[in-house]
Amino acid sequence: MNLVEPIIAFQSALEQIRRDLHAHPELCYEEVRTADVVAARLTEWGIPVVRGLGLTGVVGIIQNGTSKRAIGLRADMDALPMQEINRFDHASRHPGKMHACGHDGHTAMLLGAAYHLAKHRHFDGTVYLIFQPAEEGGGGARRMMDDGLFEQFPMDAVYGMHNWPGMPMGTFGVVAGPMMASSNEFRVVVKGKGCHAAQPHRGIDPVMVAVQIAQAWQTILSREKNPLDTAVLSITQIHAGSATNVIPDEAVLIGTVRTFTTPVLDLIEQRMGEIARHCAAGFNATVDFQFKRNYPPLVNHARETGYAVEAMSAVVGADKVNANTEPTMGAEDFAFMLQEKPGCYVFIGNGEGEHRAGGHGLGPCQLHNASYDFNDSLLPIGASYWVRLAEMRLAPG
Repeated sequence: MNLVEPIIAFQSALEQIRRDLHAHPELCYEEVRTADVVAARLTEWGIPVVRGLGLTGVVGIIQNGTSKRAIGLRADMDALPMQEINRFDHASRHPGKMHACGHDGHTAMLLGAAYHLAKHRHFDGTVYLIFQPAEEGGGGARRMMDDGLFEQFPMDAVYGMHNWPGMPMGTFGVVAGPMMASSNEFRVVVKGKGCHAAQPHRGIDPVMVAVQIAQAWQTILSREKNPLDTAVLSITQIHAGSATNVIPDEAVLIGTVRTFTTPVLDLIEQRMGEIARHCAAGFNATVDFQFKRNYPPLVNHARETGYAVEAMSAVVGADKVNANTEPTMGAEDFAFMLQEKPGCYVFIGNGEGEHRAGGHGLGPCQLHNASYDFNDSLLPIGASYWVRLAEMRLAPG
């Protein structure tokens, strides 16, 4: 590897920052302490700080030279509402809250890059350090943008990074075009007419209507969508009834839809509503159909992906960079930023979990798992990537 030497020397300090953040997780829009830690470090290193975008967001500004070129580097800060079962020293001290997605590591890696870029300004232009709140379902990226992120800090491109368990430590992955799916949820209430279960002819059974709707929805994917377009429609909850001898008044279907493109999402949402309403009408029932679009598909821009591949290759070698990584149906609100600005989102390998200290849980080291822990060996690798990317994109001359 070709890591940035001063960052290697700073690794132990970065580990302390990362583990401190891990021990004090904060949920979306509650990242007050985390933002304080970030702002204090940036200020200590002479980096101007702006706070308050997205409520708890922090933006650091590093300028050098006379060029008006600028890029943004983004890290998310929030934790998840889940109980950590690890028992090592830096495990969560807040019951029901855990850094189970590695945002503590993302924040620390960007701080490592900030430390170096502030001391060794081998670039001509401006680097904006975007520490974003509320990625885990809160839409913090959208909130920062609504508060004027790109107007107050005009940038030519924006870049993001996420650790990826299962990918070997010391490797990167990326793909141009769709890399992560849209995240959407639905809630459908089937309204029938309750009655005694021994006299079904006196009512309208919403349970059977819900079953028919659930079955029919799957034909949208198998018979209406182009087979070459990827999509997932998952019914994850069905609620109905309270007694064995009562046909209830209502049945509820809840779930998620994931797609890589908006046109496919448009088709699925439209047909889900039509099928639900017509299917219910066929049984003299009615439906209340609600469909919520949370995060759009994350689509990497080709040119910026090329820049990212070049920077990653400079750090770990071209043979350790997979530029054709398989997309995932998981979602990420960095997608909002990529809708407004050119940019690229990459995966950095987190390994299989061998790095975890004694006292970790028995579960796998996977994202959103109670046994997860970020791999601190990534800290200088990710920070070096940020530095090389900034230096390449804003090279003098």
